[in-house]
Amino acid sequence: MAASKDAAVNKSDPARAADKPNTAKATAKSKGIAVLEGLLGKESAPVIPLPGRKVEPPKKAGWQPKWLRKLRWRHAIIGASFLGLVAVPATLASLYMAFIAADQYHSTASFAVRSIEGGVSGDILGMFSQASGSSTVSDSYILIDYILSERMAADADRRFKLEDVYATRGLDYFYGIGSHLPIEDKLAYWRDMVNVNFDHASGIMQVNVKAFEPKQAQEIAQFIVDQSDNLVNSLSLSARNDVLRAAQDEVLAGEARLSKARAGLRDYRDKSQEISPEEGAKLAIQLIGGLEGELTKLNADLATAKSQMSEDTPRIRVLKTRIESLEQQLAVERQRLGAGEKGTSGADNPNAPDVAGRIAEFEELETEREFAERAYTAALAALEKARVEANNRQRYLALFIEPTLSQMAQYPARLLNAFLVALGLLFAWGIGVMAYYNIRDRA
Repeated sequence: MAASKDAAVNKSDPARAADKPNTAKATAKSKGIAVLEGLLGKESAPVIPLPGRKVEPPKKAGWQPKWLRKLRWRHAIIGASFLGLVAVPATLASLYMAFIAADQYHSTASFAVRSIEGGVSGDILGMFSQASGSSTVSDSYILIDYILSERMAADADRRFKLEDVYATRGLDYFYGIGSHLPIEDKLAYWRDMVNVNFDHASGIMQVNVKAFEPKQAQEIAQFIVDQSDNLVNSLSLSARNDVLRAAQDEVLAGEARLSKARAGLRDYRDKSQEISPEEGAKLAIQLIGGLEGELTKLNADLATAKSQMSEDTPRIRVLKTRIESLEQQLAVERQRLGAGEKGTSGADNPNAPDVAGRIAEFEELETEREFAERAYTAALAALEKARVEANNRQRYLALFIEPTLSQMAQYPARLLNAFLVALGLLFAWGIGVMAYYNIRDRA
């Protein structure tokens, strides 16, 4: 038995000797892996002891989870800022829109500035497309500025008392108007409650009025339509008067000139006591010719009588008396033809004009009268033409959708407003966080 035990012991010694090299190799390999893991920075890698270095034992992990151990103070501040700047304000805005904001009703009216010129269109679309001319478009922009102007806001305030119509409803201080506000603040609120849309292609203008009561919104929209109609009519009348004023001035000037020419011609006729010197000269020449013919006949009769009778006979004396009368009458007619004044002679009035002078003066006055009449007639024709053109260019307000009466509140857009508030806050908060990290990375 002892011999067998010794043999077993002797037999196991070579086996142990053979296992020792394998154990040494495994130990060296595990140390190499540990060194490599230490260089790679793994947390599980053991710290390699160096000469003169004290190795601290690794700290045991606490009860916090792994994601919580990675948090820093800046993460907590960013989270708190999100809650304070985005989540809470967005929630409050949503609650305000859902439970506090008062309902607003709208009234819509559509109209266009039209002109009479251009004829009549065959369809409705063509009728409104004709209003897209340059003149009516400019008038439409003038009307838009007037609706959103301080004058319109002041007129509406005097008519409806905007501070009463748009007074705060309940706790809705955001959409309500204040009290004792200046006209500038009222104008800003007016532009928030009144919206004007203009289609340049068709010339159609749409006015949308908001109020807390549907009837009030309709009344304000009707007031805007009435005031716009008055403005268009006044502008049209002013433009018409401007067009007619020049033509009317020409008519007045022509009328005054014609009256002056007629007065001068009348004074000449009163002075000369003849309608026309040309006609008077013709009659005088005929009369003188007749007298001369009669005088020639009497002279012939006198010569015949003298050959048969003595000078003292009554017939010869009668013939001589008639001849002297005809000669005096002929001299008077000739003098009248030369001087033109009744009962005067050229010796008594040497400055009196002759027939040629009277005819020249009369023709000058008559020419002035005829020219003044023609100018007056042309001015009247121009005035009538300007009146027709002014009537054709007249503007008017074509209302095709009267102010509507709303039955359901359309404003404020609660979901949209709440979403826009949340989106805006989130956008601003994101920009702030990105700016912080940008500055932190560059520091």
